Amino acid sequence: MARSNAANIVVLGSLNVDLIAQVTHLPTAGETVLASKLEKRFGGKGGNQALAAARQGAQVNIIACLGDDPEGRDYRNHLRRENINCSSLNTIRGSTGSAFISIDALGENQIVVIPGANAALTAPSVKMQRSRIAVAKAMLVQMEIPLDTVLAAISIANETSVPAILNASPTRTDFPWGDVTIDVLIVNEKEALQIFGLTEAAAIQSQLSCKGIRQLIITRGDKSTQCLTKITVTEVPTHPITPVDTTGAGDAFAGAFTAHFAEGVSVTESVKWANVAAALSTLQLGAQEGLPHRGDVQSAMTKLAIDQA
Repeated sequence: MARSNAANIVVLGSLNVDLIAQVTHLPTAGETVLASKLEKRFGGKGGNQALAAARQGAQVNIIACLGDDPEGRDYRNHLRRENINCSSLNTIRGSTGSAFISIDALGENQIVVIPGANAALTAPSVKMQRSRIAVAKAMLVQMEIPLDTVLAAISIANETSVPAILNASPTRTDFPWGDVTIDVLIVNEKEALQIFGLTEAAAIQSQLSCKGIRQLIITRGDKSTQCLTKITVTEVPTHPITPVDTTGAGDAFAGAFTAHFAEGVSVTESVKWANVAAALSTLQLGAQEGLPHRGDVQSAMTKLAIDQA
């Protein structure tokens, strides 16, 4: 199961400082609930996924923006400590992005994001990073940054034959499906429904080509993860676990998947690693604190195989 030669990947996306409130239940519209605890942690889908990939052994270059505030300086130092290349990480005047997160007793969450410096990650600034993207084994991008920036990055990956992996979260109704080629699209069930308008695998498959999607991965909580091409459907079992906080699970999946896929591993095998990484990430509070290292994932996979033998 061990592999050498860590892959060079680019992660392009948001960096936020998260304020996390622990509550007994998530508020409904107009409801006020009391929090038992408030914590400040590093987050943002770009940062989470970059860290997830780095902890799986990838050589990660991050393209993102931070503010010139203390939070921005702390975040840059945090990424450097995790051996993430920050030479394409820009600092702008203003505030670093932030997010307000409520987590209930079952580990479910609600999130409100304030873009801050993430809005300064523009298409022209990404085009200046063309040479860095061109030498990567894969590029991973999400949707917490401007849409023009996402499209510019994917176009560069397409032009330079770099696999473009898109985690379409949060989904956008104005995404021009079919204008760019997405080598792997990663979404959860709700996002898949928003994009395709249905849930049946066969009906979704018929839309992949016209939407410019070569391979689709649908995560489904504790249900098996679906991997679809226009002609095949494969289901990969998830890793059984009792979650403490599901905040970073999707990002743990996307980052871990990209790290292994970039090494030349098959989609199905990469999903196996990603499923376990996502499960293990839910055992601690916070989007990044619980992100597992490669050895942790490998040990969990080995133990599960022994238990099932």
